[in-house]
Amino acid sequence: MSVPAPAPIRHLYVHVPFCPSICPYCDFHVLTRQSGLVEQYLAQVEREAERLAAEYPVELDTVYLGGGTPSFLRDSEMAALVGSVQRWLGWGRAENTLEINPGTVSAERAAHWRALGFDRASVGVQSLHDPTLLFLGRRHSAAQARAAVEHLLAREFRVSGDLITAVAGQPLEADIRGLHELGVGHISAYTLTIEPGTEFARRGVTVSEADERRGFEVTAALLAELGYERYEISNYARPGQQSQHNLAYWHTRHYLGLGPGAAGHYPAAAPAVSMRRTNPHLHEWLAGAQGEAELVTGHDWVTDALFMGLRLRTGVNLAELSRRSGVDVAREYAPAIRANVERGLLVQEGQQLQATEAGWWILNSVIGDFLELDLARP
Repeated sequence: MSVPAPAPIRHLYVHVPFCPSICPYCDFHVLTRQSGLVEQYLAQVEREAERLAAEYPVELDTVYLGGGTPSFLRDSEMAALVGSVQRWLGWGRAENTLEINPGTVSAERAAHWRALGFDRASVGVQSLHDPTLLFLGRRHSAAQARAAVEHLLAREFRVSGDLITAVAGQPLEADIRGLHELGVGHISAYTLTIEPGTEFARRGVTVSEADERRGFEVTAALLAELGYERYEISNYARPGQQSQHNLAYWHTRHYLGLGPGAAGHYPAAAPAVSMRRTNPHLHEWLAGAQGEAELVTGHDWVTDALFMGLRLRTGVNLAELSRRSGVDVAREYAPAIRANVERGLLVQEGQQLQATEAGWWILNSVIGDFLELDLARP
């Protein structure tokens, strides 16, 4: 009896760590460019892409270039990076996203990126209010952000605009309406979070719970009024504008991670359900280090899948989680499900489990109830 071929991996994340400057709230693996580093990065991307192609069957549906500031790469550098990806791994059949800083966009560059094969742009607008941008350490202006979106839409990109909420003094409603009036089909709205080790943390910047709650509620209400569907806690889309790549994350699909600091989620042999691997930071990665691999077993995989899947409006299907993990999810996690349904934080209809808006607000606490059951297992 022949063994079935492993299913191909259909999603690729590429990390570009270079930024023109480091924002005071950022805790990603980013650095300013230095002489020779980009050239070394591009050469190592080629080698790693070749290795991934040899190790896994790949038929890409989505590609996502994130960072960092991928659009900070010069045109020739971007062409080389895309060439390496396409040569060894192919290109996304459904969606190819480029993260873009508004200050890097011109009509000519938008045309160049479109010609390379990108069809979706995730633009780090953050705000359309210059004082808010100044506080956030952004180097672009509101006018530059508007012009960037217009250039990209003119080249028929599907455009997503990022907003940061819960900034004191931010005119949030004006920011939201401004993006809507520009014509973006997707908006990602994230609460300003002060992470340890960032400049904001060192400066003692805080975010009030009142501002956080207001941002959460105003964003949801106004974007619903404007015709955007909230399909994930922080993401809103017009029909057909959902991020197919990010949906792969939230549905716990396998994906390749390429580049320094990039995370990947890979198939694994039983009894493991999958393997997660995060690449080391730039200098170790340039030396050929591959990072540590972590095998994910049944119950750990389930709690990961719940944490990701309950972020979605549609939630998770318990039977599907059981099939993929080998764990009877409905039975083994029944106490956590029942308790959170009674508290109004989850809703269960048959095998479908969804978070309510109240549950979204404290999702970490909800998932904590599932983790407690894992910790209590013999």
